[in-house]
Amino acid sequence: QVQLVESGGGLVEAGGSLRLSCAASGYIFSINAMGWYRQAPGKQRELVARISSGGTTNYADSVKGRFTISRDNAKNTVYLQMNSLKSEDTAVYYCNADIWQHDLTIAEYWGQGTQVTVSS
Repeated sequence: QVQLVESGGGLVEAGGSLRLSCAASGYIFSINAMGWYRQAPGKQRELVARISSGGTTNYADSVKGRFTISRDNAKNTVYLQMNSLKSEDTAVYYCNADIWQHDLTIAEYWGQGTQVTVSS
């Protein structure tokens, strides 16, 4: 069984910063790409940022220059540093990872989500 547990969400004023963390645990052999998605009320879930096992990153245009994704492979953890937050960044943020298990099966996993609210 694999779990992704997020932390770091909360309420922040516009222009402020937050750092999200997501730790994977359980029956893990290795982790391929990890990422962050978000879903605002009434909208579809969208990609925020993604990072490969080798460190290659890609970002949604709306967050480029403000958000930074990183990972610590030794800790099976991915981070999202969010700076210069705007009210439109308000959403539930979900961690995502493609995980190889010891039986050499790979599956996509999601965290439970963490609320980020930016007040203007």
